[in-house]
Amino acid sequence: MKQSEIIKMISDEELKKQLLLSQFIFLFIGFILSIFLFDNLSEWLIYIEWDVHEIVYYGVIPGLIIVFIDILLMVVFPKRYYDDGGINERIFKNQSIAYIFILSLVVAVSEEILFRGVIQTTFGYVFTSVLFALIHFRYLKKPVLLISVLFVSFYIGYMFEITGNLLVTITAHFTVDFLLGLLIRFQKWGAL
Repeated sequence: MKQSEIIKMISDEELKKQLLLSQFIFLFIGFILSIFLFDNLSEWLIYIEWDVHEIVYYGVIPGLIIVFIDILLMVVFPKRYYDDGGINERIFKNQSIAYIFILSLVVAVSEEILFRGVIQTTFGYVFTSVLFALIHFRYLKKPVLLISVLFVSFYIGYMFEITGNLLVTITAHFTVDFLLGLLIRFQKWGAL
């Protein structure tokens, strides 16, 4: 059975629950890996620095650039090239702005803590960027989406390489997810 067929059988509520469960699993894995990979659990806290200039320059601005590029891709390519099987639309369509905000924040925090804060600091930039793209396995058969998520992964990973600040990558990730979530919420994909 194809993934798209399985997804159609799952209710919207169940899909949202599975998404949240996956994010809590990422946080749990990040915590467990921290125990084994760092001498002290708080060691990775050195990667959290409240530097507004850095957060805006390396977090918000790259996030906006990524969203702009994604919108260009949606305008240039037919929907079939960037359609993820309707998963994102089912997650964000008809949701409140507050829900989209919270969901985007949960995803950004959990994925960036695991991938940049734990995996990238231990195994390096390239390995982590490829792994991050691969966890978005539903994009593997969609070349435009795969290239897009690879670009985003390497770009955000590079922002972490430059700054060493998880708040930067969390901000960039959040900016992308929140704005694209709003776009899905308020627009029809084909209307761009």
